[in-house]
This record gives sequence, structure tokens and C-alpha cells, in this order.
Amino acid sequence: NIYLIGFRCTGKTTVGKLLSQKLSWPMLDADVELVNEQQRPISEIVEKEGWPSFRNIEKGILRKLSRLNHHVIATGGGAVLDPENVGVMRTTGKVIWLKAQPETIARRMANDKSTGNNRPALTDRGIFDEIEETLNFRNPVYEGAMDFSIDTDRMTIEEICTIIQSIVKV
Repeated sequence: NIYLIGFRCTGKTTVGKLLSQKLSWPMLDADVELVNEQQRPISEIVEKEGWPSFRNIEKGILRKLSRLNHHVIATGGGAVLDPENVGVMRTTGKVIWLKAQPETIARRMANDKSTGNNRPALTDRGIFDEIEETLNFRNPVYEGAMDFSIDTDRMTIEEICTIIQSIVKV
């Protein structure tokens, strides 16, 4: 499997879709699988049950997906916060960290219709401050979880997929 990790709006789903076409591998988005299984949006799960409950559900979804072979899997942005998730991904595939600068992420979030509807706020701060604060905390976690990283700020989706294909030699 190829696992795409990274913060919101760094290209995990978009890259995953094209990469799956290039490899002729199915692509699954862990957040979409979670929403389909739970029959409600992530924002509702977090609002009604809290982040720990959501993270536990997310862990179950990732375990199910990890049993598959030759899939491109876009993970939720915080999936790497659980060391068990990292272990599962590392033992069942290659983990690629798609990263971007806070300014790029903020711009992409402003253009992403699903951000407001499905993605709950991670802090009580403004969007740019939230991105910077969360990246400061998560970047070392992403770095510890990844096999390889790709900066998506100034690259096309095609270029990113070409790099991933050469890295994993598929």
C-alpha cells in the first residue's frame, strides 16, 4: 500500500486519485470511509462524541484499510497522532508525507468546499494561527511517521505522482 499523510489540504486525496489511476490501484480516502461507515460527517462525530472517540473510530478504519493490498490510501490529517496507526502503516506499506507551507494550506482551505462542512476546527484560533499552531505540533510527528516527504507547494499533481512512483518503484 501507499499511505498519503499530511495536514488538511496538502493534496492527499487529489494526489491519491491520480496516483491510483497511474498505478491501476484502487484509491481509498480514510475520512470518506469513516463518514460512510458512521453515516454522519466528521464534524458531527467530534461535536457529539469528542476528538478521542473520533480518533478511535479512525483507528478502526485504518486497521481495516491496512488489510488490503496494492491500494493508495489517503489518511486523515491527524491519523499519525496515534503511534499504533503509524506502526500499522509502516508495516503494510510506504508512508508518504505531503507537506505545504501554512500560506498554501490556508489558500487551499479557502477554496475547498468540504473544509467548512466536514472538517471541524482544531483550535479556537483564527484559521492561519490554527494552521501554524497545528503544524508546529504535528510536523515532527509526520516526520517520524514517514518514509519520504514531498513539498507540494510549487508542484503539479502530475509531478508529485511521478516522484512517488519513482520513490516506491511501483
